[in-house]
Amino acid sequence: MRNEGVGSWPYRRVRLAPDKTAITFREQSLTYTQLDERVTRLAHALRELGVGKGDRVALLSRNHPSYLEALFASGLLGMIFVPLNARLTTPEIVYSLQDAGVTVLIHSAELSEVAVTATEQAGTPQRVVVDGEPDDDAVGYEEIIARSGTERLDEPVSHDDPCFIMYTSGTTGRPKGVVLTHGNIVFSAMNAVIDLDLLSDEVSLVCAPLFHTAALDFVALPTLLKGGTVCIEEGFDAQRVLHVIERAGITYMFGAPTMCDALTSHPNWDATDLSSIRRMIVAAAPVPPRTLHAYAERGVKLCQGYGLTETGPGALVLTPGNVERKLGTAGVPHFFTDVTLVDPSGEPVEPGQRGEIRICGPNVTSGYWNRPDATADAFDERGWFCSGDIGVADEDGFVAVVDRMKDMIISGGENIYPAEVEATLLDMPGVAGCAVFGVSDEKWGEVGRAAVTLDNGVRLSEQDMVDFLAERVAKYKIPKSFFVLDEIPRNASGKIRKHELRERYAG
Repeated sequence: MRNEGVGSWPYRRVRLAPDKTAITFREQSLTYTQLDERVTRLAHALRELGVGKGDRVALLSRNHPSYLEALFASGLLGMIFVPLNARLTTPEIVYSLQDAGVTVLIHSAELSEVAVTATEQAGTPQRVVVDGEPDDDAVGYEEIIARSGTERLDEPVSHDDPCFIMYTSGTTGRPKGVVLTHGNIVFSAMNAVIDLDLLSDEVSLVCAPLFHTAALDFVALPTLLKGGTVCIEEGFDAQRVLHVIERAGITYMFGAPTMCDALTSHPNWDATDLSSIRRMIVAAAPVPPRTLHAYAERGVKLCQGYGLTETGPGALVLTPGNVERKLGTAGVPHFFTDVTLVDPSGEPVEPGQRGEIRICGPNVTSGYWNRPDATADAFDERGWFCSGDIGVADEDGFVAVVDRMKDMIISGGENIYPAEVEATLLDMPGVAGCAVFGVSDEKWGEVGRAAVTLDNGVRLSEQDMVDFLAERVAKYKIPKSFFVLDEIPRNASGKIRKHELRERYAG
């Protein structure tokens, strides 16, 4: 085949296991043969809409098989797939459509109102409606698939060609389009397959958003590469997820810490049979010790990982065999990836010392879409990606992710790492969530402020929280002020929007 890219995967898998179940969704399933046929038909349909190699095809929807079908179809023709965050506002979608220069937007019917307005403002010429009836100015997804041909497509696509553009979550301003090549995705998927010992009988649950790299590149695509089954849920609902785990015999899944906590706090947690789970990845935010221990008590190997959109996403992983002895670390570099910790001058630090995490490998992005300045700033002189995150390695090379460099608080010359304070405060009975961030202070330059959410019916005073922390962390690390919120603002991947907290509560 001339197509070396991800788009060729369904056909390659058909040659090996045509009748195996590839995807389940809403009690329906697709075999690899059926998936390959739908992908081929969709590729022909997109070509008929005037899309060609290098053009961008975007998708806006909650989790749906169309994410995988559109990705593979785009890859068959060398087009670039652009998954969009379904929670974005119209102006944010307009920005992404214009920035990427999208030719076709595939969107769910439930998001038609925002999609119509966004495409009009962005000048996007074509719309395809999935999971519902199209309006007069769009075509139907199932309609164009049904009427298109099944002639085999084999366009030349190399590992160096862009596979998709995934926009960063934008916690620090305007999102940047991260370009991931077909080679990036191949090695990212292989990292998961090798390091987590994924098998062809995997039954993997996707309940985190497919418009982020963890669900797409670290669960769905590696599972399909191995010939397993991907069970797609439209979104995350704790009760539904616990039911699916038991009923479908889920072997592999991913969750952000907030998702993991929602499962443990659900009334069905203790009664749910979790024995089928071979490994569960937790990442996207610092993982509180209480979360790790809750899963350990149920015999679930909660493998902490670390990565970024720019690394596709894997950089570090705690493999199942090391979960018990290295609990609390994000593990070691993936098989095809290298990680180093450096001081401000770029020199490697010793074990036990804090340093910025820098990453290189064939899974790391080639850069940002149309942003040569941002691309240059993101890499050091040796070509290593500068994560902006701080880690500490032990003598065995296992790395604990301490915090974001930009989130570090410098108070009176002392470095305060909010993640450490947050993890401690989360151990306090009654505290459901918290976020610590820095605010200006005349005396100390900067001090900590904590936003806290409480369990239902719980009341805690600021002094209660100060007293709890005083027994567990140094005095200078204790936030100088606390306030209680109904909900801490987070993006779709579960990361706390600290810039939003600073803007609203720094005064």
